[in-house]
Amino acid sequence: MARITFSCLPASWYCSVSLLSLGCAPRQRLLLLLFITSALLLLGTYQRPLWSAGPRRPGSRVNKYLSIAESMEVTDVLDPALNYGIVVDCGSSGSRVFVYYWPPHNGNPHTLLDIRQMRDRDRKPVVKKIKPGISTLANTPTQASDYLHPLLRFAAAHVPRSKHKETPLYILCTAGMRLLPDSQQADILEDLVTDVPLEFNFLFSSSHAEVISGKQEGVYAWIGINFVLGRFDHADEEDATVEVTTGSQNQRPISRRRTVGIMDMGGASLQIAYEVPSAITFSSPQEEEAGKSVLAEFNLGCDVEHTQHVYRVYVTTFLGFGGNMARQRYEDQLINNTLAKNRFLTTQTGLSEDQPHLDPCLPVSLSDTAVKGNRTVYLRGQGDWSRCREAVRPFLGLHNGTMSPGGVYQAPINFSNSEFYGFSEFFYCMEDVLRLGGPYDSHKYSRAATDYCLTKWSILKQRLDNKLFSQQADLSRLKFQCFKSAWMYEVLHSGFRFPTDYPNLKTAQLVYDKEVQWTLGAILFKTRFLPLRDLRQETLRQNQNHPSWLRSSFVYNHHLFSLCILVVVLAILLYILRLRRIHQREQRQADALNLLWVEEGEALLP
Repeated sequence: MARITFSCLPASWYCSVSLLSLGCAPRQRLLLLLFITSALLLLGTYQRPLWSAGPRRPGSRVNKYLSIAESMEVTDVLDPALNYGIVVDCGSSGSRVFVYYWPPHNGNPHTLLDIRQMRDRDRKPVVKKIKPGISTLANTPTQASDYLHPLLRFAAAHVPRSKHKETPLYILCTAGMRLLPDSQQADILEDLVTDVPLEFNFLFSSSHAEVISGKQEGVYAWIGINFVLGRFDHADEEDATVEVTTGSQNQRPISRRRTVGIMDMGGASLQIAYEVPSAITFSSPQEEEAGKSVLAEFNLGCDVEHTQHVYRVYVTTFLGFGGNMARQRYEDQLINNTLAKNRFLTTQTGLSEDQPHLDPCLPVSLSDTAVKGNRTVYLRGQGDWSRCREAVRPFLGLHNGTMSPGGVYQAPINFSNSEFYGFSEFFYCMEDVLRLGGPYDSHKYSRAATDYCLTKWSILKQRLDNKLFSQQADLSRLKFQCFKSAWMYEVLHSGFRFPTDYPNLKTAQLVYDKEVQWTLGAILFKTRFLPLRDLRQETLRQNQNHPSWLRSSFVYNHHLFSLCILVVVLAILLYILRLRRIHQREQRQADALNLLWVEEGEALLP
């Protein structure tokens, strides 16, 4: 039987309390019950705040996905707790402004701000675009601030005026500005840094306006995608993880949630970005130098002293490897080879519609032309997807197992523990006519692409008229689908060397039904230290009132002191009762002795 002994009672008054019975007098039993009840109440009062500040509940993971749905709602500009940020993307063809917001940080130094795109009363993203690009002001740099004025005025109208002073503004210029000489870039940026603060009261300094490299743009896109997918959250039991080695020699490998790599094929260029969790060993100083140019290592944590959130990302852009530019390069070479072959063999192939050049990368029986300058070659579709793949493979410029004629270094990919998303042309090639968008299966894709290329052009046009393809499909897509599907396949499997049975590639246009811009990754990266600032401000605010450690210490000492007072009072009461019982026993003994003397005295009387 379990028993509890109270050593705080007087030495002569030890009494054991059984769970079934109490071995004390009724009055003592009542006092002991009062003592136990009071002690438990005091301990419960003290422990309640500790329990409420316990670790995150397992079910809290759902909140991440609830917040994604909430981000589609109208932004409550009347909420004084919200913070705002503005990013201007100055691209080659135009500039766009994006307005973001986030609630107060949750206090965990290991989490990023919950940044979301602002939405107006109609639930539409707060975005505005103007044309042409800012690089057109190369010869008139003093007009740069006037050029951006409509965008900044638009952003200022959506951000509450009381928040302007604390709203960071970032003006980030990309491809168009990169092509300008450094002096012209500097002149445009100087005008922005000088004039923008004169009209707008945003948090803006010289470091907030810059021309970013393609490498930075790729890193920002990678951050944005992984943030929306929740890959920077702490891993749960069912999540895939990777072992990450950091640059610190004494740092043990870190197990954390697996991030996703991204591939984006546009019309002119191809970009890839993915995390390299393991340390890289280079075979030569030349390879090491090449690797450094395409590897970025950065800390997404709010404290640079902590390495749990250091990411090593491979990112590079291949100019001319987009779908349209690849087709253009293919046609240019086709024209040169056809004309050279005609001169050598004195033939007329491709010089008239009656004697067209047979192109394996066009659908069967499609007639087309390839033009370069004043030279024209007539083409007729052959629809041979296997031969088309062989024809496009040389345009990858493979060099010592790497992609591009210059031999661009490619960091190793752990295909057994990785995941990738393919955007733009990767999605269009699979979805627009093949209707296979989503998880990529190379065998299904190959069969569908082969069947498509073998289909006569007249039947394909009839299917388009009957709306059997996606709404985005048009005649241009039908014409070049055979080529682009072969180009995508070769880029993936011959260029980046993905196994044909790779199971973790998904093609997509949207993530959670919304387009993710690189600007989201940019503001996440730029604001990564704000949680630490907020935490320090909160700590300072608490210290100015009642320091948190002093407050908790005071609460603890206060309850402990009360408990001790209660114990002392109870001990005194019990001791008094003990003295009283001793006194009563002695009194009874004295009375009995007196009675005995009286009886003996009476017996001695005659």
